[in-house]
Amino acid sequence: MGLHPDFPTSPHAILDPDIRWFPADESMRETTMDKLIPPLVAQLRKKVKEFRESGYVGATDTTRSLLSWWFDTPHLLEKSDGMMSEFQYYFAQREALETIVYLYDVVGVQDKFDLMRFDSSNSVSGGMFDESWKRFVIKMATGSGKTKVMSLVITWSFFNRLYEPESTLSRNFLVIAPNIIVLDRIYHDFQGLRIFFEDPVLPENGFGGRNWRDDFQLTLHKQDEVRVTRPTGNIFLTNIHRVYSGDDIPPSPDDENMMDYFLGKRPTGATTDSKVDLGMIVRDIDELMVVNDEAHHVHDKKLAWFKSIEDIHNRLLQKGSALALQVDVTATPKHNNGSIFVQTIADYPLVEAIWQNVVKHPVLPDAPSRAKLHENQSVKYTEKYADYIDLGVIEWRKAYVEHEKLGKKAILFVMTDDTRNCDDVDEYLQGRYPELKGAVLVIHTKNNGEISEAATGKAKEDLERLREQANKIDEMDSPYKAIVSVLMLKEGWDVKNVTTIVGLRAYSAKSNILPEQTLGRGLRKMYPGGLEEYVSVIGTDAFMDFVESIQAEGVELERKAMGEGTKPKTPLMIEVDENNQNKDIKALDIEIPVLSPRNYREYKNLTDLDLDKFDFQPVRYLKFTQEEQREIVFKDITTKKIVHTTMLDGAGKGDYRSVIGYFAQTIMKELHLFSGYDVLYGKIKAFVRDNLFAAKVDLEDPNTLRNLSELPATKAIIETFKRSINELTVRDKGDAEIRDTIKLRHTRPFVVKDQGYLMPKKSVFNRLIGDGHLELDFASFLENCPDVVSHAKNYFAVHFKLDYVNADGDISNYYPDFFVKLADHRVVIAETKGQEDLDVPQKMSRLKQWCEDINRVQSDVVYDFVFVDQESFEKYKPKSFQHLLDGFREYKDA
Repeated sequence: MGLHPDFPTSPHAILDPDIRWFPADESMRETTMDKLIPPLVAQLRKKVKEFRESGYVGATDTTRSLLSWWFDTPHLLEKSDGMMSEFQYYFAQREALETIVYLYDVVGVQDKFDLMRFDSSNSVSGGMFDESWKRFVIKMATGSGKTKVMSLVITWSFFNRLYEPESTLSRNFLVIAPNIIVLDRIYHDFQGLRIFFEDPVLPENGFGGRNWRDDFQLTLHKQDEVRVTRPTGNIFLTNIHRVYSGDDIPPSPDDENMMDYFLGKRPTGATTDSKVDLGMIVRDIDELMVVNDEAHHVHDKKLAWFKSIEDIHNRLLQKGSALALQVDVTATPKHNNGSIFVQTIADYPLVEAIWQNVVKHPVLPDAPSRAKLHENQSVKYTEKYADYIDLGVIEWRKAYVEHEKLGKKAILFVMTDDTRNCDDVDEYLQGRYPELKGAVLVIHTKNNGEISEAATGKAKEDLERLREQANKIDEMDSPYKAIVSVLMLKEGWDVKNVTTIVGLRAYSAKSNILPEQTLGRGLRKMYPGGLEEYVSVIGTDAFMDFVESIQAEGVELERKAMGEGTKPKTPLMIEVDENNQNKDIKALDIEIPVLSPRNYREYKNLTDLDLDKFDFQPVRYLKFTQEEQREIVFKDITTKKIVHTTMLDGAGKGDYRSVIGYFAQTIMKELHLFSGYDVLYGKIKAFVRDNLFAAKVDLEDPNTLRNLSELPATKAIIETFKRSINELTVRDKGDAEIRDTIKLRHTRPFVVKDQGYLMPKKSVFNRLIGDGHLELDFASFLENCPDVVSHAKNYFAVHFKLDYVNADGDISNYYPDFFVKLADHRVVIAETKGQEDLDVPQKMSRLKQWCEDINRVQSDVVYDFVFVDQESFEKYKPKSFQHLLDGFREYKDA
């Protein structure tokens, strides 16, 4: 039941259907896979793969432009520190969108019978579909970005209805949340339409010949603030209980049952008189799409949830329209009996998300640690479960100390069985552990996960504070470090900093809770990137049996030693080893001057580019057959991987604008240009039309597009423009000055991926990691050199880098590998290399220049450098650092 051996670790990698996880041995893949996953998913994955590789043949022009922008166009976004980083959607998000598009645009799904065509199990019947409208369910693991999928779905629908005359999609959206917490989270992302502009959701004006940003006119209406001002262009964000009425009155802070106001009252039974609170709105609009977050509740046609959406659809039918589409997103689209929703069209399971480090890894106590836990004979709840609570606090404490160094706060989550015991745990934690005094947040829920019906007596102000603190508990200025709840918040509590879960109750099918939902409260990651993060899960035998049942979903639970004296379950942390009494940190410290950059880009207007002066070899214009012209796929000129596909309409006509835009975006990304797209686009268009080939070409001709996908043409465009732009803009100042000094002992703690390391004695850092065996071998060599006072790896957190002009003529940054401090007031910058790349000469030339510059402007310390290649290092085995300096002089005298 493990993952396929070829399953990639990157969440951005395109996943082949043949390597996806399924709940059986790998030997059974060919015979049983399509019978063991959601019934529609196996075939749809294959069809969507074909759809993707065809360049989205069959989709509308608008859809193809959007898919090209989202998934084929490079995106650079500015980070909070002012640096730029590349943004890329997870493949799970991409596949979800592509599947929706394929079913809507290409298949033209109208009803359940159209969906049933993709059933691989031969067990799906029409009676399994309750709704009479189009409904697609997206299954995505908690923390894998369902809100981003919602934003893409809304954008796709809006522009198709706006630009495609025959579209039956919508420019109005009813976004439904199951409770106040989820609503607040969505509102945070959607307020001011921020997610649409901060993420690269909206194409730049001019992309594909459309003014996307100017035309994206949407108004967000929240809950009771809903006011329709126009017939189209509305997002209605509301809790599900505001969509229906019957005998229910919308909760308020003045209600006796104020917990309904806090989390949002959920429908719990049948209703025969389902009136829709949004009926007034529906009567005023002719088009509507429903987007349902945490949608595993809308599963029973007897419930008011289902009835409410059905009523909206029927009202639209009476006006000659219909509900355009219902899209549900959830991690657990399952009925109470555990069966999957048959409408599930895309699946990114938890096992794949854990493997790709999209979410935390659950860690359980190993057998010896678990054997130390006992239920004591006592009628008092906290006395009975003291072992479990105390172990949870110990694990939380260790994690808290480590994460605090990085400005993060670890959260302890304790689940109990009723409100009285919930209060008992609260009192126990605050009374026994000083650091938790006044730091425990209690939320009462019933034992089935629904909101408590008991009156709390809390004042309106207290309830608002509780709601606010539940949403802000991750923040360092929040006083709370632990949360105690009956069972848990069943969904939507998107706290990222839960590091320890303690379960003090048994679960059962009657609770309507799944192990994925239990673990989901602690799966969201604290740090960006692909670092391994962990959530420790501790609990009674019954609780652990429940958690371990998730292994049926392919999740491999790690088991590690827990308790006093064991390592914290945190990412690998690098920090200055200040608590090591055997180290003199001041003596081991190394100071590195920071010089002003020598190389800079003169941001001249790109209009100065003279196409007639470009130095390149014209490309041969080939003649392709009609069939060959359909295969317009662009590959990276270095890796040969597919990075872009053009869009062909039904007649096989391509869109050259997307291709020119792809080239412009690629060049801007590789040269770190943040403006001038419109000018560069025009230059590339003219170059392709007039200069690239031996004669002028017609850009509208599909044969021209096919020629552009050939490697010689792609390479000529990208490399010629990069070289010409660099020649126009890159300059050397000719001098440098000291701007600052880096002291290694001031480096802030940081986390890295789990990898090999050594514990150095001659470094300010507690660990020295290596990107390969050579770096670790070299660090061990430095440890044993008698003439080395101290050394350190040049981590990114040190912030020492050199600007240099690479082999392509572009300005780039170079991070040397090691700092080495010698006894005679010398510091040597060492570069190690297993296999030389094209830029090694340029890097070494720049490092030599840096040493000359720094030694010219100061004389307190002599700075030198050395290049260490793996072959020579292993062959000659130097005995001292001076021996190394004397023998490794390949670049010193160049």
